[in-house]
Order: sequence, then C-alpha cells, then structure tokens
Amino acid sequence: MAASSSSFVAVLISTLAFFFFFSGSVVNAQLSTNYYSKSCPKLFSTVKSTVQSAISKEARMGASLLRLFFHDCFVNGCDGSILLDDTSNFIGEKNAAPNRNSARGFNVIDNIKSAVENVCPGVVSCADILAIAARDSVVTLGGPNWNAKLGRRDARTASQAAANNSIPRPTSNLNQLISSFSNAGLSTRDMVALSGSHTIGQARCTNFRARIYKDTNIDNSFAQTRRSNCPRTTNSGDNNLAPLDIQTSTGFDNNYYKNLLQKRGLLHSDQELFNGGSTNSIVRSYSNSQSSFNSDFVAAIIKMGDNKPLTGSKGEIRKNCRKIN
Repeated sequence: MAASSSSFVAVLISTLAFFFFFSGSVVNAQLSTNYYSKSCPKLFSTVKSTVQSAISKEARMGASLLRLFFHDCFVNGCDGSILLDDTSNFIGEKNAAPNRNSARGFNVIDNIKSAVENVCPGVVSCADILAIAARDSVVTLGGPNWNAKLGRRDARTASQAAANNSIPRPTSNLNQLISSFSNAGLSTRDMVALSGSHTIGQARCTNFRARIYKDTNIDNSFAQTRRSNCPRTTNSGDNNLAPLDIQTSTGFDNNYYKNLLQKRGLLHSDQELFNGGSTNSIVRSYSNSQSSFNSDFVAAIIKMGDNKPLTGSKGEIRKNCRKIN
C-alpha cells in the first residue's frame, strides 16, 4: 500500500509538473492585454504622458511613432529590431532604404523607455513600448482607442535586407501592396484599413516626385500645389515635406479616403487603392463611414501586432532600446 501510494504521488507530481510546464509555454507564446498589470501597473500612464508631451511639441511625431511600429512589425515580426543602432560589427535596419533619412521618433522612444525603467526596471520590452506608443499616438490625434496586446520580447538581431524587401514602398502597385501585407499575415481589407494611417503625417518630396510629375490619375490642381515645393529635378528639395492628407494631417480621421476619391492621394501607393481595382469598394465604404474605418483599423493593427512576436525565453528585455544587452 505504501509503495503504491508513493508511486501514485510520483505520477501525480510528474503530471502536475508537465501541466505547469505546458501551461507556462502556452501562456508565454501568447500576447495579452493585461500582461504587465502586476509587474508594471504604471506602464500605460507613463507611456501616455511621454507620447502626449512629444506630440504637443510636434504634432507630426504621432505619425512618426505609428510608422515605427509598422516598420518594426513588417521586418521579421514586432520585435523592436528597428530601434537597434548600427555599430562597427552590427548592421541594423535604420539605414535600410525605407528608413534612412525617414524613420524618426527614436529619441521619443528613448525617453519613454527611460521613464518606464524608472517605474519598473528590466520589465517592459522596447517592442511593447512601440506598440503602446503607436496606440497612444492615434488616440492623442483623435483616433480610436484599443487594448494593446503585450508580452513581446526584444530581438537580438536585425536585418537590413529584410527591411529593404519587406516594407511596402511608396511606388508599389496594388498587387505588390496586397502581397507585402499578406506576407505579414494581413488581408487585403487589413491593408486598406492600415493604409489609412496616412491620414496623419508628412512625406518627403523624393517619395512623391514621380507621382506628381508622371502619374495621370491625379487631380491637376493638387499636382500643381505639390509641385510648388517639390522640384522635378532629383536631389533638389528631396527632403521637402508635404502632408499625406491635404485636409487634416494632424487629425486621425477618414479624410485620407475622401482624398483618394478625388485623385488626391499623395503617394503612388496611396492612389493605387482607388484606381479601378479590387479595393475601390473598401475605400468608398471608409470614405462614407468613419466608424467603419475605425473598427477595421483597430482590428487590423491588433492583428499586425500579433505578427511573429518573440515570447517566453526568446530574445531579451533590452535596457537600452538602441543596443543589445
């Protein structure tokens, strides 16, 4: 009886050990909206105040922070790899074509990380800070709110080649856009909704020059307006800026889609969404309904944030978002 009791206990212990190990691995593999509720209860208020402060100083910063999250998630998943600086023996993603002289807001992320480290050191990943900052930027500029899913860890690697190949280009046609977003696990509808991020922010002349001088599906007066600060000659005024949404570039609304109906998309890739193709009806529906755009945008950005995160024991929690521990 004693022998059978001890063997029963041994089996029970091993079964429980397996259960807890298995449960732990499953939990670790999933993101959750309350991931830091106990380990860093002041996280959201800390990030929000820093984001709001940055946007109050420069309204464009909201779009820049949102874009960082996109450009992170499209390259090997949402892992904070875009934040890593180049070193003598490490090539990161900051100088990839879509990011060089273009991606910005790194100092704001540094400020957020410092503030978060003050309230809960060594707990929150830079990848998660990007996700929260993107959400808070949208909300601060008048867009929808959502519960950010968290629990990502930070990559110890980066890939300039993947950044060059994976991030959609301003010259992309519709099929290329659909393919790029599909590679990130996103549907065509997700792609159109997430493209609505261009309702805020600015673009550089070098990214829309071909559109305003060569495209034919463009409103003539709009093209003339944009040509006034974007000369035809390459390397002349390349960094001159224009609003992606000519109406409300610091307000998160559905005017982006209304502009497309008028052939006033600033980037070639923008106007591709409303150019007689399969996405015309989605653009039209969003132009007619702010709430429809908002709800689809939220669903899509949460889905994008689920793209191949590092969880559990993978990666690390960086102390400094710019370098590997």
